[in-house]
Amino acid sequence: MKVLCTFAVVATCHTIGAQEYDLVIKNGHLIDPKNKLDQAMDVAVLDGKVAEVSAHIPGEKAKKVIDATGLYLVPGLIDMHAHVFWGTRPDEYISNSYTSLPPDGFTFRSGVTTIVDAGSAGWKNFKTFREQTIDHSDTRVLAFLNIVGHGMKGGAIEQNLGDMDPKLTAIVARQNADVIVGIKLAHYSGPEWDPLDRTVEAGEQVNMPVMIDFGGNIPELSLETLLLEKLRPGDIFTHCYAHVRGRIPIVDENGIVKPYLMEAQARGIIFDLGHGGGSFVFEQALPAMEQGFMPNSISSDLHTGSMNGGMKDMLNIMSKLMNMGMSLQEAVASSTWKPAIYIQREELGHLSMGAVADMALLKMREGDFGFADTKGWKILGDKKLECELTLREGKVVWDLNGISMPEWGK
Repeated sequence: MKVLCTFAVVATCHTIGAQEYDLVIKNGHLIDPKNKLDQAMDVAVLDGKVAEVSAHIPGEKAKKVIDATGLYLVPGLIDMHAHVFWGTRPDEYISNSYTSLPPDGFTFRSGVTTIVDAGSAGWKNFKTFREQTIDHSDTRVLAFLNIVGHGMKGGAIEQNLGDMDPKLTAIVARQNADVIVGIKLAHYSGPEWDPLDRTVEAGEQVNMPVMIDFGGNIPELSLETLLLEKLRPGDIFTHCYAHVRGRIPIVDENGIVKPYLMEAQARGIIFDLGHGGGSFVFEQALPAMEQGFMPNSISSDLHTGSMNGGMKDMLNIMSKLMNMGMSLQEAVASSTWKPAIYIQREELGHLSMGAVADMALLKMREGDFGFADTKGWKILGDKKLECELTLREGKVVWDLNGISMPEWGK
């Protein structure tokens, strides 16, 4: 009996030893912009990290094998502009109220593993946001901290200059530097630059970028001054293809991109898509892209007002841009490695050896599809991305068709 037990232990140890990896994804086409990989590659995972990337990894080396034939393997997507400070407080808009959304229900199914809340909370209520959402989500949740202490509660609250304190904002950003990636200004409608200057001051104190939702100013403030004088290289101008009241559009009435836009992009200003429910119009996007003015980053501006409209999700936006002339490779880069750089989280957005095993398997569907903007217009396209599987730290968190599972009865 003792001999049999000893043999069983040895056999078990031998089997475990032979299986070096927890999981291997085989036969997929890897697109990893940081590492300049765009080819068929296998990827192995161990303890939540990328353990090997090579042309052939024997399936016998892993406890689980996922066949990715016909699929694209990409780093987990980073949605750099969303609103996920969901709660039930009435009349508080996006800050702990009904307009924000719980992240896990909207991320993994579209290949997103990291979502960045764009200023829903300010320094006064960030602790609540962290304890309520960030600490209880399987999605990695990062955040821009609103310069308004009470956060994005809408109306008069966001117009209160007395609640825009760079020092206190910087203190809370520094205390939560593991999850706060920048400072946000949005929705201010006054004629002065003071709120922007305070936002940049807070960003300078903590060495973080600022994200600006510019518009609604009566009278309009100069877009050229904002981009060439006020913002610093690395700062982010979101909703770049919007045409809203109180903001000068990037494309003029003749369909020409204003020349200082190219200059601003060249000096390092980041132009973020921020689709949202009212901030992406073909009237701006199509001529801009035709003239070579592409967004630096793709993001959703996810909230209840955008999730069921023209935006839908990150993959729908990427697909829309691809049908407007953007390559698949650029769409992936603008949703993975590029935003990782912009938010100063360069440990994310790639599948280098030792990197966190956040990744997605995407299928390119071919057919007849329609894509809408936020003013009720559509374009037609022939390709659309769909997420088959998402891994977060090496664990399957979304599997559309059960490709990670054994088939019943076999």
